[in-house]
Amino acid sequence: MFKLNKFSIGGTAAIITSMGLIAGLGHGEDGKAAIIAGLLIIAIADNIADSLSIHIYKESEGANRKEILLATYGNFLARLLVVLTFVVIVAMAPVKSVVIISSVWGLALLTFLSYSIAQAKQTNTTREVIWHLVVAILVIIGSRLLGTMISNHAF
Repeated sequence: MFKLNKFSIGGTAAIITSMGLIAGLGHGEDGKAAIIAGLLIIAIADNIADSLSIHIYKESEGANRKEILLATYGNFLARLLVVLTFVVIVAMAPVKSVVIISSVWGLALLTFLSYSIAQAKQTNTTREVIWHLVVAILVIIGSRLLGTMISNHAF
């Protein structure tokens, strides 16, 4: 049975980080290669760091070994799988459409995740979805602006 809480932390982090990276690098000179390299770094290095953080946090809570391992591996696999979907989009989509397609995909995933969590918690689904989408859109806009500023004033 799919456990939403095992996916939610890693899935959310992967969605937001991937959309931000793609939005920020989506107009750079290196194009797809730079975006894919960045995504793969997120899928491995950042993912390992995040999973180790969850592992240590669960240990500090006094969780049992099984809970610690489930949280650690669940986070790692969720992030890896989500980031790989963005890699596929970047590899397959026309370079001019990558930011839009990946943003739509990420916002759709986040909407599904937010809605599912709100349903499980029996809270206001509309409020939860809108709040999470606003945060994601701010990340996309901020990353895009930062990428544009850096690109215009290349170091």
